[in-house]
Amino acid sequence: MTTTEALPTFETAKKLGLIEEEFERIKEILGRSPNFTELSIFSVMWSEHCSYKNSITWLKTLPKKGPHLLVEAGEENAGLVGIGEGLACAFKIESHNHPSALEPYQGAATGVGGINRDIFTMGARPIAQLNSLRFGNLNSEKTKWLLKGVVKGIGDYGNAFGIPTVGGEVFFDDCYNINPLVNAMSVGIVEVGKTVSAISYGVGNPVYIVGSATGKDGIHGATFASEDISAASSEKLPSVQVGDPFQEKLLLEATLEVIQTGAVIGMQDMGAAGIICSNSEMSAKGKHGMRIDLDKVPTRQANMQPFEILLSESQERMLIVVEKGKEALVEKVFDKWDLNCAIIGEVIEGDHLRYYMHGELVADVPADVLVLGGGAPVYTREYKEPAYIALNKAFDMNKVKVPKDLVAVAKHLTTHPNIASKRWVYNQYDSMVGTVNMTTNSPSDAAIINIKGTNKALALTVDCNARYVQADPETGCAIAVAEAARNIVCAGGEPSAITNCLNFGNPYNQEVYWQFVHAIKGMGKACEMFQTPVTGGNVSFYNQSNDEGPVFPTPTIGMLGLLDKENRMTLDFKKAGDHIFLIGESRNDIASSEYLYSFHNVKNSPAPYFNLDEEYDLHQVVKGLISNKLVASAHDVSDGGLYIALLESGMPNNLGFEIDTDDEIRKDAFLFGEAQGRVVVSVSAEKLDEFIVFLAESDVEFTNLGIVTSGDMLIDSASFGAIADAKDLYDNAIERSL
Repeated sequence: MTTTEALPTFETAKKLGLIEEEFERIKEILGRSPNFTELSIFSVMWSEHCSYKNSITWLKTLPKKGPHLLVEAGEENAGLVGIGEGLACAFKIESHNHPSALEPYQGAATGVGGINRDIFTMGARPIAQLNSLRFGNLNSEKTKWLLKGVVKGIGDYGNAFGIPTVGGEVFFDDCYNINPLVNAMSVGIVEVGKTVSAISYGVGNPVYIVGSATGKDGIHGATFASEDISAASSEKLPSVQVGDPFQEKLLLEATLEVIQTGAVIGMQDMGAAGIICSNSEMSAKGKHGMRIDLDKVPTRQANMQPFEILLSESQERMLIVVEKGKEALVEKVFDKWDLNCAIIGEVIEGDHLRYYMHGELVADVPADVLVLGGGAPVYTREYKEPAYIALNKAFDMNKVKVPKDLVAVAKHLTTHPNIASKRWVYNQYDSMVGTVNMTTNSPSDAAIINIKGTNKALALTVDCNARYVQADPETGCAIAVAEAARNIVCAGGEPSAITNCLNFGNPYNQEVYWQFVHAIKGMGKACEMFQTPVTGGNVSFYNQSNDEGPVFPTPTIGMLGLLDKENRMTLDFKKAGDHIFLIGESRNDIASSEYLYSFHNVKNSPAPYFNLDEEYDLHQVVKGLISNKLVASAHDVSDGGLYIALLESGMPNNLGFEIDTDDEIRKDAFLFGEAQGRVVVSVSAEKLDEFIVFLAESDVEFTNLGIVTSGDMLIDSASFGAIADAKDLYDNAIERSL
């Protein structure tokens, strides 16, 4: 290959995020020095964001097989699970952290757009969205700016696109002051056998780019996502993409329609790394090459350079390989939807990607060496236990005094932004568009999505208490999986599979990498126990800054469950006089609780009590109680402990509770401890005897706590106020802070 430009040196490669051994490897692969366009290609495709070079070794240890899986992790853009009646569910979660830290509105909006494209590029129609958000101290003006921008970005894009946001979580901690986390999940439905693969084959088949024109936004976005946030990050604003939900809606309908023509060989959306990513991954999978004429790509700006066109992450675009001779079918569909539809190249023999600009060859690279599973680098990093773990293990609960005023503790937790209602957030989302959300007016521990025309529904949740993972990554991540499964079970469902979004600091930091390795181990054990294989997801490293250090390790779990609609269970108490039971065992444990962390300001303690076998047994009992119609409500005990679980069960219908604590357990631990493996249920008087017989025949502990009241909250005969007053505090706490 000839070129008149000066060939880049290692210094240029270093600025693009490549290390010296990678630069030398590129020269070895090409048999020559790369030009700048080629070096840019390798820099994005070998970035952590695209290649998973520091994580894939451990990701491969996760369970990937299950009774409902139709494709294994990594095979397609999203996981695919059979849900019966000839239907399948495509679902995935991904991060958009760094863009949201710089430009929260567009960063979050394009995260929503990107994850939805992953779903419909497979031929599935998105029907529901969820999100998991992490921010810094809510008293900070920067946090308020980030929160408002992210929430508005998610709401504006999702609402305009026409997909309901049905669930999620919001968590605040100082560790996220500079580096917020924005994880978006999308779920879609497709008929089995009618999916489309991200593949390219058939010499002479034309290659189309469809959708929006290509601009200069998002260039080197994948590289930007693979470095720490710093003072210089504001200079990377052009790395943030700009979204258009109305264009995406057109692209959705055109994409699903063009699949019906039978002309599509393969298709992939253009997310991280843009055209080059789609070209290389589709070509490597199909073991063919491509010739691409970059000057034929519709652009928004004049005189774009080859590397800019290749690496642009402009939104709402797809790459489609079409069966030769069927071009007219494809062009007719995109003309109908008034979208760009341009042939930019063709499939060729071999495995090389050859890029031309006005007839001149500007880059020539093999496809397979660029991609995960091909020749992209794979590293196993060294790791060591962080020093703070020893401090966590040394925690002594006996040194923490039980407060005299437990009502004050209850009010503190009720109004804490990690526990209080997130209605200020979710009121900005359309949760009812599409009329599939079954939890709009009757809350469950998981979102319930109606599959119309069937007796089935989907149960969906996202979960991760990052404080637990920081305390003990292996146990904390296992808890995240267990809590997701517990939420599905309490909603009446059967856990089926997970997708994950693994948010960590810099993988070259040995203590961060130790957190990552141990979180993966905990996830693997829990997924094996609950038979919830990992369908795929996203690794987001480099979530740290020079000033604040790494964020808490935050392996967000998105879980899918299935349920018969007749088994659907809600969390709300139904009537005064019903009996309240705790299933599972209360523990003398306040470790890593919100109570310990924010009320006592004790930052070092182990993860809360957790036993995987006990957790599994609890789930089976709760499933049995629900399927036998023995309980009126079910709600898991999690953040804020038993008191908050009771409060959340009482508030929907303005019903209170009267309970007694256990003399053998510290009262603060009984009420506010977050020991795992517990569920609060309410039982009508008519079902009480049958309920007790059922539980007595199991090996799971259970306790008769008390009864549902018409509005008063009484604990050991002491008043904790009226449920209506607590609800006012709970509902308005975040809004008052803002």
